Parts: sequence; structure tokens; C-alpha cells
Amino acid sequence: MRMRWSFVRGRTRTALAAGAALVAMLAAVLVPATDASSARGATASRQAVTADGLADLPAVLPVMDCASVPGLDLHGVTDAPVSISSAKVVITGAAPYCEVRGTIAPANTIVLRLPVDGWTQRYVQTGCGGLCGSANISYGQASACPVIKDGTVASATTDMGHQGRNDGSWALDNPQAQIDFAYRGVHVTSEVAKAVIAEFYGKRPAYSYFTGCSDGGREALMEAQRYPDDFDGIAAGAPANNMVVQNTFHHAWNVLTNRDAEGDYILLADQLPLIHQAVLDACDARDGLTDGVLDDPRRCDFDPKTLVCDSGQDPSTCLTAAQAAVVQRLHDGATDMQGRRLELPISHEWGSELEWTLFVPLAQGQTVASENFVTSFTRYLAHTNAPNPEFRLSDLKFTDESFWKTVQSSSYLAAMDPDLGAYARSGGKLLLWHGWNDQHISPQGTLAYYDALRETMGARAADRFAKFYMFPGVAHCGGGAGPNTFDILTPVMAWAESATVPGRIVASNVSNGTVTRTRPVYPYPQVARYDGTGSVDDASNFVPRTPSTRPDADAYNWLGKRLYSQGYQTWCRAVDGKLVCRPARTWLTERQTSGTAGRTVMGMIISGRRSE
Repeated sequence: MRMRWSFVRGRTRTALAAGAALVAMLAAVLVPATDASSARGATASRQAVTADGLADLPAVLPVMDCASVPGLDLHGVTDAPVSISSAKVVITGAAPYCEVRGTIAPANTIVLRLPVDGWTQRYVQTGCGGLCGSANISYGQASACPVIKDGTVASATTDMGHQGRNDGSWALDNPQAQIDFAYRGVHVTSEVAKAVIAEFYGKRPAYSYFTGCSDGGREALMEAQRYPDDFDGIAAGAPANNMVVQNTFHHAWNVLTNRDAEGDYILLADQLPLIHQAVLDACDARDGLTDGVLDDPRRCDFDPKTLVCDSGQDPSTCLTAAQAAVVQRLHDGATDMQGRRLELPISHEWGSELEWTLFVPLAQGQTVASENFVTSFTRYLAHTNAPNPEFRLSDLKFTDESFWKTVQSSSYLAAMDPDLGAYARSGGKLLLWHGWNDQHISPQGTLAYYDALRETMGARAADRFAKFYMFPGVAHCGGGAGPNTFDILTPVMAWAESATVPGRIVASNVSNGTVTRTRPVYPYPQVARYDGTGSVDDASNFVPRTPSTRPDADAYNWLGKRLYSQGYQTWCRAVDGKLVCRPARTWLTERQTSGTAGRTVMGMIISGRRSE
């Protein structure tokens, strides 16, 4: 069996969504759905479901041999030629699958896994981390999803248009690779993977999903914002959606604020356990349990000055005044000389101190990971068409002028648009999640994005398709002292397939294969509270509570607040070795004076004209 793909790129799902919208209107009148936000929900409510809330879809066998996949005619599937280099049956893992490798021009490596003994009509695409550069399917916190575990889903991933060289140098004089990394690579991979699936099984996926963490979380939000028809459900973990600020001012501050005038580090990693224990002593019991985890670190008012050494005190039990000041600055985040915030307030939450070895060195002379993040990104990606391979960390200026000059590339690298109306209208479901102890990407960024989403779309409209989970004690994408193993994908699938709105997610601590603690996590802003009976390590003994007060929304005020804006994105092309992006947009500051008073105003320039 052979199909020829000659549809207009990216429009097929839009046409299907339009037809689905009509079905949804009729379904709303004739058959009330559990979740009326989409035709998918109306359809799902009428089909049999499993105990996990997933649609009970019949397994489908391939209609062609794995070895024949390289011969597929994929002309017209996407915006560039596609070549399949290999296809072979792999028998390791839960179930045998056909492993397909290929390239989407110019250089997007893709890898697919196609079950050969029974595909349950689902497609799962996985993201990658850092600056990518390798195509490895990794399910992360979706690994425990039943249909992932039993190997009955088709899956794929991409290296996002470049191979290796995670130092960012791949972007030098390669604007197309920058576009593929920014947003194109994930999208064209979804188009090609679905086309291959349709050829291999004789039918397209009934449901398509994306799951990713870190840069994979940014990729997830980029899909929801730019390509709302690609996926029925998206799980976006610890998203690096504010990528430009994160990989410049945030990580640079981690390093530079901890150096003295001679360039030596002030705070070293052997002092982190002392600080962490002091934080727990001050704040651990505030959520009703002394369990080594803060359920909402924003409610902790720890003051590092309480650790400053008294006269004659053993220095191993306390901090110098300079060290205490560093701890406070690492918590608070980057500012300029006037105290204006260059990133969201609270860069690192109290309770996460044991994870700070990402940027607090073990010894003098060590190059910490935060420094590498900044140099690799700023040399080749941060400034549009202005690479600087000689950039050093000390070259970054913490000023408002430097800030607005740097964030110009956010128009294509960041995923900050809070208007997900098109994704909601397509019937898509979004599950955002973040660990409170994340040492790499501040959870404040995801909190701010979720707040902007609800403000932009309205709380009730947002709740119909988006949920947000904060995992206490969890570090970047996993690990940390809190229950750090959980299934983030099944709730998304159940929401898309049976209109089962996500509730609690049970997270576990696992040691040597044994579960030592379970704890429920509820949709934000709910928190888990011990009901007073049974073991505190058993999730069944906790109930949801909504705090009577929430941290002040003004906590999201910072210099780049307007980066969370509708329609800020640009679309770019590679022209004569340069990025050319449209519409032409620039963020900047203007000094305006009125009498003797001065004020700074940030405006947006659109196609050469200022728009307030």
C-alpha cells in the first residue's frame, strides 16, 4: 500500500479542526459532553475507556514491512525534502518496534519508533534539553504512562536541526539551524512522523501528544503557541520559555554575584548543607509537617543574616556577612545598579540549596555549569545576526540598555505568548508542571506564564484546557528531596480522550526500586495537607486545600514583564547567511523627561512605528 502526500503543509489539521468544531456544536446540542471545550471531548465521552481514563482503542498492525519504510514517497509532507536512511526492527524493551531514522532538509535528524505487534493509535513526540543536538527518544516523567510502558505508542523526536556541539557554535553562520532550533524542527518532525505512521499502519494517529522538560518544555509551549493543530495534548515541564533571559542574565548572575573583587568565589558548596538546614529549621513545619520539603517556598521568610558568625564562633557552623549576602542575592535574582529586576523576583527558591552546586563551586578555580550556559548561548544565539565568539562572562552588563538589546532574539527563541486561544479552540489540552526546587530554571517563570495565560484568556476559559502542577522538593525535571517520580502524560491523554479533567497526581520517592514515600500533588493553587491519620508517607492520607492567601501578584513585576505579551513572535527566514524576521519588532527603552523628573518607558516598535 502506498500513499502520496501532496497536501498543503500544516493545513490538513486546521481543516479537520474546522470540521470538528461543527461536530462539537451539534454534540453540545444533542449529546452533552463531560468537557464541552472540543469536539474531541464530545467524541471521547461516548467511547469505552480504560481504568486510566484512556480511550479503549483497538490495536492496529502494520500494513507494510519495516524494511520497506526507506522507500516511502514523502514528497509534499512538509516544507522541505525528507529522506529515510534506515529502518530496522528492534526487539529490546517492552515490545518490538521498527526504528526509523531520517532527515528533514536541511539537517533535522529524526528518529521514530513504530510498534510492530500492536499499535494503539497514539503518537507521542518527545522533546530534548539544553541546546539539543542529538535525536534520542526520552519520555522523562512520562515513562510510567501505561501505553508508554507497554510499548504500544508510536513515538519520535528530533535533534532540532544540528548535531553535537552543545557549546552553541553550530549556530555560527547558520541561520537555518537557528530557526530549526527555535521552532521549526519540532513542527516538521510532527508532520513527517504522522505521514510515516499513516503509511506504515494505513491510518493516521487517533491522538497525538508532545511531552518535554527544560528546553523540551519550551518546545512544548512553542508548539501550543505557533502550531496549535499539531498535538491533542501537551505536557510542558520546567519550560525554558524565557530562554534568552535565562541563559544570559539569570545564569550570569548565579556566577558573578558570588565573586569578589579579585574574581574569587565567596560562597563554596561545602556551606550549602548548613544553609539548607537553617532554611528547614525556619520554614519546614509551616505546611503542617516537618518532612524536609517546603510545599510552597514563597511562604518562607528565611533571612540568611541569621547565619552570620558571632565573635569566636566556629566558622564551620556559620557564614561571613559577605557569604550571607551572596545567599540572599542568589535567592532574589539579577538586578541592575538601581535595583531594577532583570529577571523575575526569586531566582532560586528557599529549600533548594542542596541543588545549588550547578553554580556554587566545590573549590576555587572551578568553572560551574551556569557559566558554560551563558558563554555558549551568548556567543552564538543571544544577539540576532551578531555572534561574538570572544564573549566572556564579564562582558555582560547588568543594565536596562543591555537587557533590551539582548532580548530582541526572544521574538523567535522564547515561548512567552499567553494567548493560547487557537490551541484551546482546536481542542488541545495543556498540562504545565515545575519542581519547586528547580536549580536551573526558576519556577517563577512558569508561575508568571500561567498567571498571564489566565489573565489573557480569562480564568474559566483557561481552566477548560490548561492545568498547572507544582511539585514540592523536586529539582530540575526530577530529582530533589521531594517525591520526584510521577506520570505526567496519562492525565493529559485521559483529558484529551475521555474528557477526564486532571485531578491529583501521585508522586513517589523510590530508593533501590522500593517506593519509600508517596504524596499527592493537586492542580495549582491547591496544596496537599495531611488529614491527621495514618502514615505521612502515604498519599492516601492527604487532602487538597486551597490557601486562603496567595503570594502578591506584584511578585511578577520585573523589567521584562511585557515579554509575556500577545503576538510578540516573529517568523524568520535564512537570507544570504542572515536571519530575516517578520514582522520587524524591537523592544527598547526610551529616556523621557518632564521638567526635572526622568522616567524610563519601554515601548514596542512594530515595523518602524511605536505601539504602546
